[in-house]
Amino acid sequence: MAENCTHDCSTCGADCPSKKQPESLIEPQNALSNVKKVIGVVSGKGGVGKSLVTSLLAVEMSRRGYKTAVLDADITGPSIPQIFGLHERAQGSPDGIYPVITKTGIEVMSVNLLLEEETAPVVWRGPVIAGTVKQFWTDVVWNEVDYMFVDMPPGTGDVPLTVFQSLPLDGIVIVSSPQELVSMIVKKAANMAGMMNINVLGLVENMSYAVCPDCGKHIEVFGKSHIDETAAEYGYNVLGKLPFDHRLAALCDKGALELCEETYLATAADAIEKI
Repeated sequence: MAENCTHDCSTCGADCPSKKQPESLIEPQNALSNVKKVIGVVSGKGGVGKSLVTSLLAVEMSRRGYKTAVLDADITGPSIPQIFGLHERAQGSPDGIYPVITKTGIEVMSVNLLLEEETAPVVWRGPVIAGTVKQFWTDVVWNEVDYMFVDMPPGTGDVPLTVFQSLPLDGIVIVSSPQELVSMIVKKAANMAGMMNINVLGLVENMSYAVCPDCGKHIEVFGKSHIDETAAEYGYNVLGKLPFDHRLAALCDKGALELCEETYLATAADAIEKI
């Protein structure tokens, strides 16, 4: 601090360190990559269908004519390759690692695409996992990508923090399910986003209801949904409500989600297009 500091940076002419902006922690993307928008898909807990929502968003935006990609940041529980039917290993060169391409042209990078055995467990400590996520951004040669979707692990720990600080996120989508417990956990994710100054595009509720095959009535399997109240409390939009749909489950099991004909997340895609 300068000796004649007035403690008012708007009028002080001294060039002291305290006047400088804090250093950005955003990591540069690979020199050969051109990723334009990055959207994180988060949840406060596991098992709510975050990977499904990530994949559906990538498929929906791809169908709208955009080049899309999925960065699977859920290192210890990767499911994106299975959803898209990807079982080959990713290849590399001195320039970096190349993502694996799905049948409809979606670029994907996941730790499962680097392992010799798909079922091999990833028994790594937090810093190593966080470093791997950074490498998926800096070392992977993403091509022309209009929208990249980052499938994050549940919670508010090392990896979500790494993604929030290291990747140039343009916004996040928070995934929930109808249980009251999950509603509370969603608020944790929302509060973390607020602390990190990350734009929340809205909420998506999975397992929202089941449709009776006889009468078509919507049955709230987990009881009354609270997502509208939670969204209103934080000033967010509800971007979609996914039902129990055995057809979606079957397509994921077959690695053929790109054949899904439903447009459950059209509203979410509209919000993403407006970024």
